[in-house]
Amino acid sequence: QVQLVESGGGLVQPGGSLRLSCGASGSIFSLNTMGWYRQAPGKERELVASHTSTGSTDYGNSVKDRFTISREYVKNTVYLQMNSLKPDDTAVYYCYFRQRELGTPQEYWGQGTQVTVSS
Repeated sequence: QVQLVESGGGLVQPGGSLRLSCGASGSIFSLNTMGWYRQAPGKERELVASHTSTGSTDYGNSVKDRFTISREYVKNTVYLQMNSLKPDDTAVYYCYFRQRELGTPQEYWGQGTQVTVSS
């Protein structure tokens, strides 16, 4: 089992910045992916950013020039630096962790943290 704890959400004005963190613990294997999805009311869940254990990153098109994901491997923790925030970024952000054990996929989710961008 893998446990995720995420934090860092809150209220911020348009153009402001916020940093999310997500720490993983438990049965973690070498090859894995961590990142965030977000979901706003009435909208589908969408990928925000991902970070593989080999260092590859990916971003959703709407955030790729404004958000940066990074990882501290020794802490099994990923961070999402969110800059130039827009009202459309308002959503619940869910950290996720994905890995495979003997070819079987495993997926875990954090509890979610609310990000609200409003003046």
